[in-house]
Amino acid sequence: MKRLYRIILIGMLWAYCGTTFLLHAQDENIEPVSSLPTTIQTIRVCIRGTVIDDEKNPIELASVKVEGTLFGTVCDLKGHYSLTCESADSVVVVFSMLGYQTRKRVLQTPTDTVTLNVMLPSNGIELGEVNVTEIRRQTNTMSDVSIKDIRHIGNASGSGVEQMITTQAGVSTHNDMSSQYNVRGGSFDENSVYINGIEVYRPLLIRAGQQEGLSIINPDLVERVSFSAGGFEAKYGEKMSSVLDIQYKRVKGFEGAFSASLLGTSLYAGYGTDKFSMLHGLRYKTTSYLLKTLDTKGEYKPKDLDYQTYLSWSPNKRWTFDLIGVISLNDYNFTPADRNTRFGTSEDVKEFHVYFDGQEKDKFHTFFGAATLTHHFNEQNELSLQVSAFKTQERETFDISGEYWLQNDGEDSRLAIGKYLQHARNRMNASVMSAGLVGRSRFTSHDLRYGLLMKRESINERMREWEMHDSAGYSLPHTGTDLNLDYNLVSRNEISSTRIEAYVQDTWRKEFEEGEMILNYGVRLCHWSWNNEWLFSPRATVAFVPKFNDRLLFRFSTGLYYQAPFYKEIKDTVTVKGNTSVLLNTNIRSQRSVHFVLGGEYKFRVNNRPFKASAELYYKALSDLIPYNVDNVRVVYYGQNLSSGYAAGLDLKLYGEFVPGTDSWVSVGLMKTEETIGGVRVPRPTDHLLNASIFLSDYFPGTTRWKGFLRGHYAGGLPFGPPHMGRESQFFRMPAYRRLDLGLSYRLLNNEDNHLQTGVGRYLKNVWLGLDAFNILDISNVNSYFWVTDIAQNQYAVPNYLTGRQVNFRVLVEF
Repeated sequence: MKRLYRIILIGMLWAYCGTTFLLHAQDENIEPVSSLPTTIQTIRVCIRGTVIDDEKNPIELASVKVEGTLFGTVCDLKGHYSLTCESADSVVVVFSMLGYQTRKRVLQTPTDTVTLNVMLPSNGIELGEVNVTEIRRQTNTMSDVSIKDIRHIGNASGSGVEQMITTQAGVSTHNDMSSQYNVRGGSFDENSVYINGIEVYRPLLIRAGQQEGLSIINPDLVERVSFSAGGFEAKYGEKMSSVLDIQYKRVKGFEGAFSASLLGTSLYAGYGTDKFSMLHGLRYKTTSYLLKTLDTKGEYKPKDLDYQTYLSWSPNKRWTFDLIGVISLNDYNFTPADRNTRFGTSEDVKEFHVYFDGQEKDKFHTFFGAATLTHHFNEQNELSLQVSAFKTQERETFDISGEYWLQNDGEDSRLAIGKYLQHARNRMNASVMSAGLVGRSRFTSHDLRYGLLMKRESINERMREWEMHDSAGYSLPHTGTDLNLDYNLVSRNEISSTRIEAYVQDTWRKEFEEGEMILNYGVRLCHWSWNNEWLFSPRATVAFVPKFNDRLLFRFSTGLYYQAPFYKEIKDTVTVKGNTSVLLNTNIRSQRSVHFVLGGEYKFRVNNRPFKASAELYYKALSDLIPYNVDNVRVVYYGQNLSSGYAAGLDLKLYGEFVPGTDSWVSVGLMKTEETIGGVRVPRPTDHLLNASIFLSDYFPGTTRWKGFLRGHYAGGLPFGPPHMGRESQFFRMPAYRRLDLGLSYRLLNNEDNHLQTGVGRYLKNVWLGLDAFNILDISNVNSYFWVTDIAQNQYAVPNYLTGRQVNFRVLVEF
């Protein structure tokens, strides 16, 4: 099998070179002509010259043939050609290239050497795009996400783009300190993220939102954001919930920005010409100020540093070279002191007190690099060679003990008294190397995309973690004879595997008397060496715009989507005498989801302002599921395909200019998701009935100096139960997640028209001052629970609350 993968990799490189030659060498059908009379003595002639386009750029590998004969050649990389043929009374030389108009030149009885330079105009093929105004029409399931004011919006998690994604239809969040989100009943791991067409990864050991650090997406570098909540195209990989597609920008001239707040700083600079563009972004984040609002008091020292660069070079219109580099250093140090939590109902309030000893030290260092070499044969055809590398070094170390007591509010009697000790020494090194070819060919009514990718994954894990609990001096679980740990896990594993992925898809547009139809159809083929599994994934989306009202659009998507296992999914646990060890399951199968998405949209105007209302009704048939539990943001899988289920719901969204010149939207979703484990139907960990989000932008009338933003979330409560007890015992519900953030920005300086020509002001474009109020209603949202057990085996679920109300100041300087 390894030999096969080497052959495939070598074949990809040959395919890149071979496809380049073939695409250039394509020619129109040559009509036969009657043979010309030859002279008694054959005279040979050499024809040479250069073939260029209408911008005087050489056309490499253009076809040059003598009509009616077998004489012919192709241009070199500089557009030069030379051929020798037999002379005649009339020699017709045909110049052709796919994407350009064919030209013929007639030579009358040529002799010796003839120089013939030719210019081929572009054939100007129209792609048949739907003409739209103001709000773009969504003919597939990928929707554009507005980010034009993202620099003016504060956020607690340091993930500006993801915070905007959580307000989209079908997306929910239950943790303001995390950049992760759930989409239509899926887990965090079911969402794929692409930057410039290359899939990116997250650290694997993170268990709490405050450990995450900065998102891999730097908002300063982003030009366009597209998102799909299901039914996406075949070019996107093996995830079965959503796709977030990020495109970094190319700039011309110089631009830059500096921002600072109580949560960190960022610096961005970009410079570009017609042929070259470079972007650099440096970010620093610390949430110490925000974490002080948690119930657990202590010394929080999170330090997150991130540097990103994006370089793009186009020496001519034929070649483009892109390079992305990311260095992310996230360190989380925590020394807890004490905790006081009040919870319960208004008639039954309880107090939970803990005094801590110990500390936690975590490191999550990730490195990512990607290079893309693209050859543009012409405006309709291009082929890219992509290589990328991802590496993560993760360390999680803590020894924390806590002495606690639980009592009724206002009473001296104790309901439970005890102590616990948590220990972890977890290490993980992982890398993913990939290389592939991606191509695109556009025709009059078709847009063809195709790709072949190979990935090499290596993971080395060393884990040892345990918990000990006692109640009034008795260890739990209490047997009367033995001293047992409540939880004990050991893992020492290494894995190296290879994945092969290939896809082809086409977008076809056709005009009918009744309207226009847009059909996207494609297929993916994948193989993973770990379990020797082959995946075949057909997908299709059809959209229709009726002629009787082109403001309407109807859309239906379906397809077979797989969640290919990564390392976390294959970890199966075996417990012997209270000791749990991890075995890697080589018989694991990919989770499967069949999507059915029926949607529509309607564009309209109110007071001459554009709006768009959209709706999607969906059903996902789930099989070969790997059940999992969620603690904060940590997802722990069963390691086996044990269940099947479904997810169904309705998503609604209203988008438009609620205030003239601004983008705002409201999203509402209804959803139900369940699975059957061992014959018992249970709600999935992400099940909640109602989800609603709102994003409003505003400004003060009559001035451009003031801007205001409002972002709100509501998500129904998630199921939960006692730890280490299995999903069947999760029949409780958390309170609903509710949060409202408010932001206000004031423009201190406006020099967009360059009216300042002296002093420091001539270098500045804008200076903004901002004020944010996070969780302005000061709602105590629950993220997870700490379980207290007394000697009588009575259990109490003590809520772990998220951050409270906090104010943030910020300044933004744009150059």
